[in-house]
Amino acid sequence: MSVGRARSRASRPAAVVVLAAGEGTRMKSRTSKVLHELCGRSMLGHVLAAAGELDPERTLVVVGHRREQVVAHLERHAPDAEAVVQERQGGTGHAVRMVLEQVGELRGTVVVTNGDHPLLRGETLERLVQTHEDEGNAVTILTTEMPDATGYGRILREADGGAVTAIVEHKDADDEQRAIREINVGMYAFDGALLAAALKRVTTDNANGEEYLTDVVAILRGDGHRAGAYPAADWVETQGVNDKVQLAQARRQLNDRILEAHMRAGVTVVDPQSTWIDVAVTAAADAVVHPGTQLHGRTHLDEGAEVGPGCTLTDTQVGAGARVINAVCDGAEIGPQSSVGPFAYLRPGTKLGRKTKVGAYVETKNAEVGEGGKVPHLTYVGDATIGAGANIGAGTIFANYDGVNKFHTEIGEHAFVGSNSVLVAPVTVEDGGFTAAGSTITGDVPPGAIAVARGKQRNIEGWVERRRAGTRFAEAAAKARAEAEAGAEVDGKGEDAG
Repeated sequence: MSVGRARSRASRPAAVVVLAAGEGTRMKSRTSKVLHELCGRSMLGHVLAAAGELDPERTLVVVGHRREQVVAHLERHAPDAEAVVQERQGGTGHAVRMVLEQVGELRGTVVVTNGDHPLLRGETLERLVQTHEDEGNAVTILTTEMPDATGYGRILREADGGAVTAIVEHKDADDEQRAIREINVGMYAFDGALLAAALKRVTTDNANGEEYLTDVVAILRGDGHRAGAYPAADWVETQGVNDKVQLAQARRQLNDRILEAHMRAGVTVVDPQSTWIDVAVTAAADAVVHPGTQLHGRTHLDEGAEVGPGCTLTDTQVGAGARVINAVCDGAEIGPQSSVGPFAYLRPGTKLGRKTKVGAYVETKNAEVGEGGKVPHLTYVGDATIGAGANIGAGTIFANYDGVNKFHTEIGEHAFVGSNSVLVAPVTVEDGGFTAAGSTITGDVPPGAIAVARGKQRNIEGWVERRRAGTRFAEAAAKARAEAEAGAEVDGKGEDAG
């Protein structure tokens, strides 16, 4: 339906009321229904983000079942939202009435939406409000056309297809009405003063003994006020989530929407079906995301960065031209043109400079690696600073923890740490310093020095045959000894003949 030429932007609503008090029994969970997460936010978080695009004067969230969880969530993630308690779940009309009784009459446009509709776009709510104002309605209903409208309330309009005359529930509709595909989504824009007056007249004269907002629509219409509707073009975004199956479906749909936006902005997503990206993730043009990759939180990929296959990145910054393969990174900064993986684990506080390398089976935590520094394989780096151009050999352990406190290790520029070294913090290897392979370093290493800290090798002949008699080890040793003795005897005879 056309509503004429829209203004550039709807005016600021007096309030958005989010209904989030329901029990959600079909979720079969101890977590509040509206707090189940998808793509980096709770369902309620997605709804609040969409509502926030309206810039309402107040955001009011009706809480009830598991209210302590929801209130705590709001305090952490939406501190400007106000929680309104609905002690008993007495229907949608009752929930809104509880809001008005607590905060008083709201003058202006009041938007009512649901906390379990995570696919709803802010743009759709804006157009709902804009239609409401352009048409001068007392109430404007968000509607959509469903491929299969079974079970939904049908929207009846005037003969010219304009104003709404009624909402008829599926069970009450005749065959002609059931053929209508436009349905009530359950979200509205109201005139605040008219809403307050009408709510006082809503009864519980129905099978469930509850107060319904659809009755407010009928009351306003009966008083001669105009009821309108804004039909959302995409029926999928109007769908609520009632169980874990629908949650997974919504997650897939939202992820597809996020991936499409990134790809249209110039990001290459090699296999969208195996790639998951949270809503707050950002990426520059020409970044590449390979299959089996998950990007969470506020991860950012700079221009030309390549991530995957098989990566999970959370709150991680990946610099231009960097390459990350089969890695888990959490709260890390990866410098431009750096290389990470395969099978690396970068923990919070990891900062890699330009052109660094963190290779296979390396774990880092609270560690900085300077430009061109290398930690190629099989190493743990915790609470350390590694200077530019330094090389850390395979099997090195930065022993940073004594069971009570953690200590720092400093590796200078262009230092070389030999394979299988243990650096017992606090310790410093100065610029150009070396440690010999297999050393346990407990003291500082001066510039240009090599530290050798390992025991002298001592071979105890015949130990295996004596102490491991009858084993395959002893058999192998005896065989090798006999062959060596035989060879020595042959060599001795040859010398005598000469």
